[in-house]
Amino acid sequence: MSEQNDLPVAVIGGGPVGLAAAVHLLEQGVPVKLYEAGTAVASNLRDWGHVRVFTPWRYCVDRAARELLEATGWKMPDPETFPTADDLVALYLEPLARLPELSPVIETGARVTGISRWGADKVRGGGREARPFMLVVETAGGIRRDRARAVIDASGTWRTPNPLGAGGIAAEGEAEFADRIAYGIPDILGRDRALYGGRATLVAGSGHSAANALLDLARVADDEPGTTFIWTTRGTDLVRIYGGGDLDALPARGELGSDVRDLAESGRVQLVTGFATTAIREEDGRLIVEGDTADGLRRIGPIDRIVAATGQRPDLSLTRELRLDLDPWLEGVRALGPLIDPNEHSCGDVPPHGHRELSHPEPGVYTVGIKSYGRAPTFLLLTGYEQVRSVAAALAGDVASADAVQLVLPETGVCTVPGGVTVTGKTFAGCCGGPAPEAADGCCVADAEAKAAGRGGCGCGVAA
Repeated sequence: MSEQNDLPVAVIGGGPVGLAAAVHLLEQGVPVKLYEAGTAVASNLRDWGHVRVFTPWRYCVDRAARELLEATGWKMPDPETFPTADDLVALYLEPLARLPELSPVIETGARVTGISRWGADKVRGGGREARPFMLVVETAGGIRRDRARAVIDASGTWRTPNPLGAGGIAAEGEAEFADRIAYGIPDILGRDRALYGGRATLVAGSGHSAANALLDLARVADDEPGTTFIWTTRGTDLVRIYGGGDLDALPARGELGSDVRDLAESGRVQLVTGFATTAIREEDGRLIVEGDTADGLRRIGPIDRIVAATGQRPDLSLTRELRLDLDPWLEGVRALGPLIDPNEHSCGDVPPHGHRELSHPEPGVYTVGIKSYGRAPTFLLLTGYEQVRSVAAALAGDVASADAVQLVLPETGVCTVPGGVTVTGKTFAGCCGGPAPEAADGCCVADAEAKAAGRGGCGCGVAA
């Protein structure tokens, strides 16, 4: 084991949370090696660099990273202003990665394609914790195998978007017409404008990415006649995207929800809810999208392009040979699943959690960042920064610090609980359904109802 302790901790992913993990490990005196698949750090953020995030600067910068930067004279931008993803890269993450403490441990253009234990696949049991981890690393110079004492997977989910098909499998024709489908948040007002101006676009999805795309299309339509757009959602309840408006502790998030609601209610966009996409077909050179609805099969079109803002999912192939404990439907870490399940929680918050919730049966492996949420969409950077602070402390042997997790997230001002009850307002924000009745055993209404029904609760607790 002493030989293993001389090995670095491998951090997979050079985004905000991965870089913060490296900083916290260095702060703890733990050797670290960070692998970034792109040619520069934060390559995923660069894909949607034109998008202004709804968290101001004060929520976007990790505490330890800020201290390291400020020691060099770095000045944080106005903490109350809202950066674009490109701002985050240029003004925060690139300067951080260039620091002499950090740059030697970062390798860009290094894609980790597999992780296992040296000489032990997932099945082999006895003594596997004494074997170092083996990372298969692909670079421009070839493929090599590195050793590590522990692994922090901060690789994110951006590169693996959910398909347009509502069943989680690509819709019929989705691959055939992929050149007319954009996944995520295309730069409609910038480099991609010519693809959308004067054309008909279908936007599928009910999250903030869909809202950004719709509002951008509306701006293009203001200037370019013939620009039309249709909005389809699989569900019929849009409370999550409309949000809490003025009650949202993140005003930009509340404003985004309010703006897209105004757009939908203005009639400028055709909104089709309860539409489960099944097929894409071509007629006379344009696209027809088919989907199941409560009234049977419906065909939408003709259109020219599709924006599939249908979220992302984690790439699990990377860790296939490791013993992970994942939530069966979200595919994030199991302990977080009940706390963030979008079927039951729209609050967007999560109780404080750290190394214990993020660990797996495979000792020394942690899933952090948005990948820890799996397919759930409500992750905020603040959550990831506290996650990696706790994990780094645990790896350094400082269990007391690792267990002292503290996380206060901005409230959404809206909360939906099972059964369709919507509670809006500060009185009820922060926990599903609001406070539990005084005589009930529970932390909130949803928790008390779940326990009364014989279940363990709604998941508002954290692992011991």
